Amino acid sequence: MNISGKTAIVTGGASGLGAATVKRLHRADASVVLADLNVVKGPALVEELKERVLFAHMDVTEEESVKAAIDLTMNAFKKIDILINCAGTGWAMRTVSKNGPHDLSIFKKIIAINLIGTFDCVRHAAFHMQNNEPNEDGERGVIVNTASVAAFDGQIGQAAYSASKAGVVGMTLTIARDLARSGIRCCTIAPGIFDTALTGFLSEQVRRSLAEQTPFPQRLGKADEFAMLAEQIVVNPMLNGETIRLDGAIRMAPK
Repeated sequence: MNISGKTAIVTGGASGLGAATVKRLHRADASVVLADLNVVKGPALVEELKERVLFAHMDVTEEESVKAAIDLTMNAFKKIDILINCAGTGWAMRTVSKNGPHDLSIFKKIIAINLIGTFDCVRHAAFHMQNNEPNEDGERGVIVNTASVAAFDGQIGQAAYSASKAGVVGMTLTIARDLARSGIRCCTIAPGIFDTALTGFLSEQVRRSLAEQTPFPQRLGKADEFAMLAEQIVVNPMLNGETIRLDGAIRMAPK
């Protein structure tokens, strides 16, 4: 899909991987709606980019909030061509500890944000994508979801996070098959250790250790490298139904 002139929604678009993706799509001449809970960083990025960009205050765990962001996009730009799902969060808690079992409410919350929230955005966006005019390949839309290498190499304490991201991986091919008749592609990116707010709170020693575990390049990933792959998925019509690890060949140790 040629990005120029298209309309994209980026969830979690106010910071980190999402913000980098917003900027890259905007540079490629797309109109972009960045959907996020952050009412400071979101509007600030809109102000930075100026044109062809809107902020939607959205909570992916609230269906009405998701639908409102979709409606805002349709009202402003009349179509949705691209959805990039970057909204998500993590948590660390062992299955059991000396104090008791894993808090089930936390497990449910992580699943609600990372997995159910992703699917809710997919289903609402795809409903409108199917009505787009097809290009010469019959393509009407592209969806890119975000998983994690934790879907495959979950570390100690990552039961909730790994389960949520494995769910995103697991539904990728099914969604691609569901939407094939409408000319909508779906892929997933599974990042390794990236330099974002989720890793920003770590000590420099821990960050260095994580970098050293990455075979090459031996550093944390850059947000724009994620955005670059998201852009490449959008423009390459044969990328469909696939989960792509973006991790410098890292395989996470148990802890």
